[in-house]
Amino acid sequence: MRVYVPATWPMLARMVKNGRLDPMGGTAFALTPKLRESYAAGDEEELEYAAMAEAARASLRLLGVEFGLGENDVPARRVVVAADVDATLRPDLDDGAVRISGGVPMSAVAAVHVDTEEAEYAVRQAAGAVDAADMGDLDAEFLIGEAQDHELAWYDPSEIAFLVELG
Repeated sequence: MRVYVPATWPMLARMVKNGRLDPMGGTAFALTPKLRESYAAGDEEELEYAAMAEAARASLRLLGVEFGLGENDVPARRVVVAADVDATLRPDLDDGAVRISGGVPMSAVAAVHVDTEEAEYAVRQAAGAVDAADMGDLDAEFLIGEAQDHELAWYDPSEIAFLVELG
């Protein structure tokens, strides 16, 4: 199953170093039957994009935690790792949520999606507002939208080490 794993820059660096990504709580996102049902229309590619967008929002949550711990040197960039691994449905979470057992080996990674430098200000603001947005704060949701207006750049697995090295 193609899954989209929310991550951060430090998680990406550890993936390059250790040869595997360890998803936070084993949580990832995918085109699940429940996600498919929540959309009235859309082809496979559009629905996969929706799953990736859920993972990008979850990446904001991870960044919010890192920034809250005082790790301000972490690049304010959403990271989503697309991989082909076995996963089980998580009906207790969002429509596209799945659980992965264990880590994601580099050999299973299909691509990495990362914000560009131009998105960093919007992403930093959104990471600090994601919890409030989840609780219905419209101003916070606006900040999330500002970050979502930035498209994630696509990287081939062969480019990940170089991407991390450039920092």
